[in-house]
Amino acid sequence: MTRSRIDSLRRLECEMAVLLRRIKGVIATHARAVHPELQPAAYLVLSWLTENGPARASSIVEHLDFDKSAVSRHLTHLGELGLIVRGPDPADGRATLISASEVAAERVSDAAAGLRRRRDHKLAEWPDETLAEFVDALGHYNRTLGSEL
Repeated sequence: MTRSRIDSLRRLECEMAVLLRRIKGVIATHARAVHPELQPAAYLVLSWLTENGPARASSIVEHLDFDKSAVSRHLTHLGELGLIVRGPDPADGRATLISASEVAAERVSDAAAGLRRRRDHKLAEWPDETLAEFVDALGHYNRTLGSEL
Protein backbone atom coordinates (compact mmCIF):
# COMPACT_ATOMS: atom_id res chain seq x y z
CA MET A 1 0.00 0.00 0.00
CA THR A 2 1.24 3.44 -0.84
CA ARG A 3 1.49 6.19 1.76
CA SER A 4 -1.19 8.14 -0.10
CA ARG A 5 -3.60 5.18 0.01
CA ILE A 6 -2.95 4.63 3.73
CA ASP A 7 -3.68 8.33 4.37
CA SER A 8 -6.90 8.10 2.34
CA LEU A 9 -8.02 5.03 4.27
CA ARG A 10 -7.32 6.81 7.58
CA ARG A 11 -9.30 9.84 6.41
CA LEU A 12 -12.11 7.50 5.37
CA GLU A 13 -12.18 6.00 8.89
CA CYS A 14 -12.41 9.47 10.42
CA GLU A 15 -15.16 10.61 8.06
CA MET A 16 -17.12 7.40 8.62
CA ALA A 17 -16.87 7.92 12.39
CA VAL A 18 -18.35 11.42 12.00
CA LEU A 19 -21.09 10.01 9.75
CA LEU A 20 -21.94 7.28 12.27
CA ARG A 21 -22.24 9.80 15.12
CA ARG A 22 -24.56 11.93 12.98
CA ILE A 23 -26.66 8.94 11.97
CA LYS A 24 -27.06 7.90 15.61
CA GLY A 25 -28.22 11.41 16.42
CA VAL A 26 -30.70 11.46 13.55
CA ILE A 27 -32.14 8.08 14.56
CA ALA A 28 -32.53 9.22 18.18
CA THR A 29 -34.23 12.44 17.05
CA HIS A 30 -36.59 10.53 14.77
CA ALA A 31 -37.40 8.06 17.52
CA ARG A 32 -38.36 10.90 19.88
CA ALA A 33 -40.47 12.52 17.14
CA VAL A 34 -42.48 9.32 16.79
CA HIS A 35 -42.86 8.77 20.55
CA PRO A 36 -40.94 10.31 23.46
CA GLU A 37 -40.21 6.85 24.92
CA LEU A 38 -39.25 5.13 21.67
CA GLN A 39 -35.80 3.57 21.76
CA PRO A 40 -33.61 4.34 18.73
CA ALA A 41 -33.04 0.67 17.82
CA ALA A 42 -36.80 0.02 17.99
CA TYR A 43 -37.25 3.02 15.67
CA LEU A 44 -35.17 1.18 13.05
CA VAL A 45 -37.55 -1.78 13.27
CA LEU A 46 -40.57 0.51 13.05
CA SER A 47 -39.11 2.39 10.11
CA TRP A 48 -38.46 -0.88 8.29
CA LEU A 49 -42.03 -2.03 8.99
CA THR A 50 -43.35 1.27 7.66
CA GLU A 51 -41.53 0.72 4.37
CA ASN A 52 -41.83 -3.07 4.06
CA GLY A 53 -44.59 -4.36 6.36
CA PRO A 54 -46.66 -6.16 7.22
CA ALA A 55 -44.09 -8.81 7.98
CA ARG A 56 -43.27 -11.70 10.25
CA ALA A 57 -40.67 -11.18 12.96
CA SER A 58 -38.39 -13.59 11.10
CA SER A 59 -38.41 -11.27 8.07
CA ILE A 60 -37.39 -8.34 10.25
CA VAL A 61 -34.52 -10.40 11.68
CA GLU A 62 -33.40 -11.40 8.18
CA HIS A 63 -33.63 -7.98 6.54
CA LEU A 64 -32.21 -5.89 9.37
CA ASP A 65 -29.61 -8.50 10.37
CA PHE A 66 -30.64 -8.09 14.02
CA ASP A 67 -30.53 -10.83 16.64
CA LYS A 68 -33.87 -12.63 17.00
CA SER A 69 -34.09 -11.83 20.72
CA ALA A 70 -33.36 -8.15 20.04
CA VAL A 71 -36.16 -7.98 17.47
CA SER A 72 -38.49 -9.64 19.97
CA ARG A 73 -37.59 -7.01 22.61
CA HIS A 74 -38.06 -4.18 20.11
CA LEU A 75 -41.44 -5.53 19.03
CA THR A 76 -42.53 -5.80 22.67
CA HIS A 77 -41.44 -2.19 23.22
CA LEU A 78 -43.25 -1.02 20.07
CA GLY A 79 -46.36 -2.91 21.12
CA GLU A 80 -46.32 -1.35 24.60
CA LEU A 81 -46.17 2.09 22.95
CA GLY A 82 -49.05 1.22 20.62
CA LEU A 83 -46.91 1.70 17.52
CA ILE A 84 -47.47 -1.69 15.91
CA VAL A 85 -50.44 -3.86 15.06
CA ARG A 86 -50.32 -7.65 15.11
CA GLY A 87 -52.60 -9.81 13.01
CA PRO A 88 -52.86 -13.30 11.56
CA ASP A 89 -50.86 -14.23 8.50
CA PRO A 90 -53.40 -15.23 5.83
CA ALA A 91 -50.80 -17.56 4.30
CA ASP A 92 -50.23 -19.39 7.61
CA GLY A 93 -52.78 -19.10 10.41
CA ARG A 94 -50.15 -20.07 12.99
CA ALA A 95 -47.97 -17.07 12.14
CA THR A 96 -48.39 -13.40 13.00
CA LEU A 97 -47.90 -10.41 10.73
CA ILE A 98 -46.70 -7.17 12.26
CA SER A 99 -47.46 -3.73 10.83
CA ALA A 100 -46.76 -0.18 11.88
CA SER A 101 -49.89 1.45 13.28
CA GLU A 102 -51.38 4.25 11.18
CA VAL A 103 -50.20 6.88 13.65
CA ALA A 104 -46.69 5.41 13.75
CA ALA A 105 -46.47 5.23 9.94
CA GLU A 106 -47.54 8.86 9.67
CA ARG A 107 -45.02 10.00 12.28
CA VAL A 108 -42.18 8.02 10.67
CA SER A 109 -43.08 9.49 7.28
CA ASP A 110 -43.18 13.03 8.70
CA ALA A 111 -39.80 12.57 10.41
CA ALA A 112 -38.21 11.25 7.19
CA ALA A 113 -39.70 14.08 5.12
CA GLY A 114 -38.39 16.63 7.60
CA LEU A 115 -34.92 15.11 7.44
CA ARG A 116 -35.00 15.21 3.61
CA ARG A 117 -35.98 18.89 3.67
CA ARG A 118 -33.17 19.73 6.13
CA ARG A 119 -30.66 17.68 4.14
CA ASP A 120 -31.77 19.31 0.88
CA HIS A 121 -31.31 22.74 2.48
CA LYS A 122 -27.79 21.84 3.69
CA LEU A 123 -26.86 20.41 0.29
CA ALA A 124 -28.50 23.18 -1.75
CA GLU A 125 -25.16 24.19 -3.27
CA TRP A 126 -24.48 20.66 -4.52
CA PRO A 127 -25.54 20.25 -8.16
CA ASP A 128 -27.93 17.34 -8.74
CA GLU A 129 -25.20 15.50 -10.65
CA THR A 130 -22.72 15.80 -7.74
CA LEU A 131 -25.32 14.50 -5.28
CA ALA A 132 -26.18 11.57 -7.56
CA GLU A 133 -22.47 10.72 -8.00
CA PHE A 134 -21.92 10.82 -4.22
CA VAL A 135 -24.93 8.56 -3.61
CA ASP A 136 -23.71 6.14 -6.30
CA ALA A 137 -20.20 6.09 -4.78
CA LEU A 138 -21.58 5.54 -1.27
CA GLY A 139 -23.78 2.70 -2.56
CA HIS A 140 -20.78 1.14 -4.30
CA TYR A 141 -18.77 1.46 -1.05
CA ASN A 142 -21.54 -0.23 0.95
CA ARG A 143 -21.96 -3.08 -1.56
CA THR A 144 -18.19 -3.63 -1.70
CA LEU A 145 -17.84 -3.91 2.05
CA GLY A 146 -20.98 -5.97 2.51
CA SER A 147 -21.31 -6.86 6.18
CA GLU A 148 -17.64 -6.15 6.98
CA LEU A 149 -17.11 -3.46 9.57
